Amino acid sequence: MKFLVDRCAGKRLADWLRGQGHDVLEARTFDPDPGDMVLLEMAGKQERVLVTIDTDFGELIYVDRIAHSGIVRLPDVPAAIRIKLMDKILVEYKSELRSRAIITVRGERIRISKRED
Repeated sequence: MKFLVDRCAGKRLADWLRGQGHDVLEARTFDPDPGDMVLLEMAGKQERVLVTIDTDFGELIYVDRIAHSGIVRLPDVPAAIRIKLMDKILVEYKSELRSRAIITVRGERIRISKRED
């Protein structure tokens, strides 16, 4: 699976995803930071799931109608917990990721939203 990991989601998560055999691009390697809209558009064009802790992407998708290839929004928790949550998503929600869903994790709850075009 292909991912674009936002700066805020962290290098450890990106490294872990690579270690699991995924194709990972990291926003932290872009200098200067291109901003949320450019990241979302880039992820969409490259068919990458965007992984973030940032809440701003919801507005870009639902209000501004920016196309995407799926999003995983993790909570702002220590990296080890984000990795554990991402592992659970990859195991239990793989088909949703492939169908470009928006997956939001809040505490122990995982919410799946369908892709908006």
